[in-house]
Amino acid sequence: MFNEVYDVIVVGAGHAGSEAAAAAANMGSKTLLITMNLQNIAQMSCNPAMGGIAKGQIVREIDALGGYSGIVSDTSAIQFKMLNKSKGPAMWSPRVQSDRMRFAEDWRLLLENTPNLDFYQEMVSGLIIEKDKVVGVKTSLGIEVKAKTVVLTNGTFLNGLIHIGDKNFGGGRAGERAATGITEELIEMGFDSGRMKTGTPPRVDGRSLDYSVMIEQPGDENPEKFSYLDITKPLQEQRSCHMTYTSPEVHDLLREGFDRSPMFNGRIQSVGPRYCPSIEDKINRFADKDRHQLFVEPEGWNTVEVYVNGFSTSLPEDVQFNALRSVKGFENVKFFRPGYAIEYDYFPPTQLKHTLETKLVEGLFFAGQINGTTGYEEAASQGLMAGINASLKVQERDAFTLQRDEAYIGVLIDDLITKGTEEPYRMFTSRAEYRTLLRQDNADFRLTPKGFDLGLASEKRLRRMEEKQSKSDAFVQFFKDTSVKPEEINPVLESKDSAKVKQQDKMFKLYARPNIVIEDMRKVKAVDNYIKENNLDSEVIEQTEIQVKYAGYIEKEKNNADKLNRLENVKIPSNFDYSKLKSMSMEARQKLSEIQPVTISQASRISGVSPNDVSVLLVYLGR
Repeated sequence: MFNEVYDVIVVGAGHAGSEAAAAAANMGSKTLLITMNLQNIAQMSCNPAMGGIAKGQIVREIDALGGYSGIVSDTSAIQFKMLNKSKGPAMWSPRVQSDRMRFAEDWRLLLENTPNLDFYQEMVSGLIIEKDKVVGVKTSLGIEVKAKTVVLTNGTFLNGLIHIGDKNFGGGRAGERAATGITEELIEMGFDSGRMKTGTPPRVDGRSLDYSVMIEQPGDENPEKFSYLDITKPLQEQRSCHMTYTSPEVHDLLREGFDRSPMFNGRIQSVGPRYCPSIEDKINRFADKDRHQLFVEPEGWNTVEVYVNGFSTSLPEDVQFNALRSVKGFENVKFFRPGYAIEYDYFPPTQLKHTLETKLVEGLFFAGQINGTTGYEEAASQGLMAGINASLKVQERDAFTLQRDEAYIGVLIDDLITKGTEEPYRMFTSRAEYRTLLRQDNADFRLTPKGFDLGLASEKRLRRMEEKQSKSDAFVQFFKDTSVKPEEINPVLESKDSAKVKQQDKMFKLYARPNIVIEDMRKVKAVDNYIKENNLDSEVIEQTEIQVKYAGYIEKEKNNADKLNRLENVKIPSNFDYSKLKSMSMEARQKLSEIQPVTISQASRISGVSPNDVSVLLVYLGR
């Protein structure tokens, strides 16, 4: 049935698997995407949204490299918001509310139109390994498919166990069976595994809700979009979300079910996501709070199904129903399906290289929740990187990795393989020490040339980025070179309660004042004429404003990154014997032996490795 040897087999077609398959195929590798159900490609298993704090930056990075998540997020969006706009640009994070069904459909159509990509529906139950190298996969029907590399993106399906109150049953998602066989095989090969938990809220009938007593949450007045390409357009029309709150009465009704909660009666042993706790966890941990926000999110343009964000739960369905009926606006709620928790197997990511290839088995890559992460965006970025590196390995080209000062994706992967994780890992802006450099507005400048060199980002994408860069650079230079007279600028400064000038001054200096924005500067005729004559769009104008106002911060962070990157250039030999460094702490020797960092910089970020341990290592390598 499968006579050919594939370059890359991707197992699982969630967000990680879809990006991995697209990347490998677009780079010219003959790719096979195997999934248990082809109807559920890129399914949004939890909330119908993409992006958010730090996650929006990741989606833009995927897009800049030539991945598909940004494009699909734009084509299936029903609302756009730029979060944190009141803060500095390092914190701005794009987010869309998505049409769940359209999102999956658009992903599938993109994949079906990708050359070099085949599909097959079946459960992969094992791997074919020869001399510590993967050479294919086995399916539950006993079919063997040969490949040069394999990417595992199993999501929550590995021995998945769903909990609703005191009931539990095997499943990778509600209505879908769990995947078995792979965990046991990997453990036999010497891999360490663990269990994690995540959860999802009930879905309800929007026709049964009273939106008039909730707080409307509209999208941005002037919505933007994710993809840097012009094949997608900002939304002309949007759907609102709504907000309501729990109450002490709701909390009391929920507490009545605690004795039947798998979280509290010991049925669930694994660790759940710290930053997305279930409603029962919230009222237990934050007993002093008498209310919690709930966001009422439509699941699409035309469906009446609604996602109750903030009410994730594994309590019995009758408890969920009674408590939700006491929420303002939900008095007559009808359920489509109850919330549930799911436990699944993961493999601590310290067992991976920076390429996401496993250290134990050559040609085998892990991406997504199998690595202990949570979130579509985190999964998609790992899938992209695993697909890229699987393809590069087959083509015998150099591996592709991203440093911490180059991308949030670089921070994510470095955190995972250097520090590991014992709870579902979620990206935040606070995890990135160079977040002023890693803004959502400049992901194309940072990554599109790299994507083009890989053969992933198109020439059209590169030329568009170069045009934006040259136009914004020229506009910044215009402000540096052009002076303005007091009589022309002082009315503008006065209107913003900013100190007037007594003599002619450079516009760059005046524009850099904190409360002066481009709308103010456009009142100067030369600025408005420059924008019109050069046909500058909002992206170029925004980029220019950031470069003018944050020039000092950006330069300082670049210098800090350059200093630390010198340690990235100090390589540690592979399979280095740390036991001979007796002046190093025992904990450091154990951690370094386990993780086998590639550079001194990576070694310095390992938990338990002190600056003194790094000094000992530097002295030894210097010899």
